[in-house]
Amino acid sequence: MIKKNNKEDFSSRNVRKQRKGIVLSDKMNKTIVVYEIKKVKHKYYGKSILKKKKYMVHDEKNISKKGDYVSIMETRPISKKKCWRLVSIL
Repeated sequence: MIKKNNKEDFSSRNVRKQRKGIVLSDKMNKTIVVYEIKKVKHKYYGKSILKKKKYMVHDEKNISKKGDYVSIMETRPISKKKCWRLVSIL
């Protein structure tokens, strides 16, 4: 009988994705829209390309305003589109 070491499975359990972006909208209650812009190189041509993405983020205390630079973290699904939460305003 072979025993498996389960410590390896739990080591990456609480590693969550983090992103930084600009608040695009704060009109909703406890929700903000964060706009992330990344600069990446094209795989074949090598030219720099701007990749853009919008995230619906949970802001419990409604503290962020439009134009703020914020840090967000992945979390459990809060609603259909919200699975990110506000960490801090930078």
